[in-house]
Amino acid sequence: MIPRYGRPPEPGRRYDPRPGAYALLCRGDACLVTFQEAPAPEFQLPGGGVDPGEGPLRALHREVLEETGWTIVGARRLGAYRRFTYMPEYRRWAEKLCHVYLARPALCRGAPSEAGHSAVWMPLADAVRVLASAGDRAVAAAALCR
Repeated sequence: MIPRYGRPPEPGRRYDPRPGAYALLCRGDACLVTFQEAPAPEFQLPGGGVDPGEGPLRALHREVLEETGWTIVGARRLGAYRRFTYMPEYRRWAEKLCHVYLARPALCRGAPSEAGHSAVWMPLADAVRVLASAGDRAVAAAALCR
């Protein structure tokens, strides 16, 4: 069973499925996260939606580069979680299936290309406290315990 984080689905509301790929990017005791300014300022694991015809690993590499400016290597799947949420940028409700990978940042190619995002290095212990998504926090906490 895939764990759910956040609010339960509202009865009678239609949720579109939205698979996504996200990365816990560690180097030593630090991790690389993305800070997204809008719709609400928050820290997140880099990643995002898997586009039609795209596999999760391809989406992971694309999203991490867009949101952090970094390429990654050695991605291996840690697990998955679900969350039900409103996506204001798409104006729809979604059941997000978030596939999470552990990877290493390899090369910084420049600033993030996705507007409103910035790459932030922080101790993994701090990420456990500041990541906006409860699912992201749970993944980071499990990694911290390893």
